Amino acid sequence: MTATPIALESRPDRIPDGTAAADLVGTDVAGLRRLVERATSADVDRALGRAHPGLEDFAALLSPVAAERLEDLARAAQRITRARFGATVRLFSPLYLSNECVSTCTYCGFSAGNDIVRRTLAISEVRAEALELHRRGFRHILLVSGEHARIVSKDYLESCVAAVAPDFAQVSVEVQVWDTATYRRLAAAGCDGVVVYQESYDPATYRDVHLKGKKRNYAWRLAAPDRAAEAGMRRLGIGTLLGLHPDWRSEAISLATHARALIKRWWRCEIQVALPRLRPAAGGFEPVDPVSDAAFAQTLCALRIVLPDVGISLSTREPASFRDALVPLGVTSMSAGSHTEPGGYAAESAAEPQFSISDTRSPGEVASALRSAGYDPVWKDWQRA
Repeated sequence: MTATPIALESRPDRIPDGTAAADLVGTDVAGLRRLVERATSADVDRALGRAHPGLEDFAALLSPVAAERLEDLARAAQRITRARFGATVRLFSPLYLSNECVSTCTYCGFSAGNDIVRRTLAISEVRAEALELHRRGFRHILLVSGEHARIVSKDYLESCVAAVAPDFAQVSVEVQVWDTATYRRLAAAGCDGVVVYQESYDPATYRDVHLKGKKRNYAWRLAAPDRAAEAGMRRLGIGTLLGLHPDWRSEAISLATHARALIKRWWRCEIQVALPRLRPAAGGFEPVDPVSDAAFAQTLCALRIVLPDVGISLSTREPASFRDALVPLGVTSMSAGSHTEPGGYAAESAAEPQFSISDTRSPGEVASALRSAGYDPVWKDWQRA
């Protein structure tokens, strides 16, 4: 039986002019994707040799020809990363506030139709969990929740931010997307950053995997980083969930295009990208065409070469050994010791996680691995004035 989508009456369904989202939609992504198949080794050489490579070069670096030269891409990505960021990797932790959700998303463990144990942390619990993360060394925290505007309300989120901000140099949120006024409230409470994964940049795929709820509104979600920047957020994180759309190259091109547009429109903001791959979760969603390790590494290298100053984040979705191998290729921030259910740090939680993690090392073990590889694990890189 096919689920009947609910109306999206409460949010605009068009992308505003003068936004990075509009710039992305106005780009010929399909034309760039065609360049991938036509790329030659000479095109890859040009892309690697340019001082300021563009999106056409990015297409060449994603090509099958470039896949055969992954070592060349890796050397270039490592050289650029060292020059721009040095031998440092920032560590952060996600703190899940709630797995309550009214949206039906086929791939997500929190999806409204899943029969799971639900939980929302009280503000006192949020404070206790945050203090435990602080004790473990973290000074950068990401507050995450499912989409439930009544339980995980504007007031609740504002209170959560205010509860943790005094002890953390940076507080970001990865929650339901909001209007500019709400982002201003969160910023005033102490929030510095907003992370919004578009999940899939392909409108048809997006529609197929988001069956019910306000998250079905593709345009409203795509323009959320613009609204966050307008509200004064200092950091903007974007990403695509690899495995939802069968063509990972098209998704990567859209992600790079979106990042470049955000850099141009909101040049005062720090832009960060991520490439989360689908992991097992309640609901049992399986990707039609899983993205291989080699394709993941190629995409990461291409992003670093074409976006030399953009942060690249790597989550505990990936196995420990693979994460360690990817660090030199462009990674600038990593989560560590993560829980993807509400709570789990200061006290055990029986609530369902959003997805299964792969890297189960403690924060100390991740930091030790980074030091052994010649990198400096950074717990704090910003001080709120």
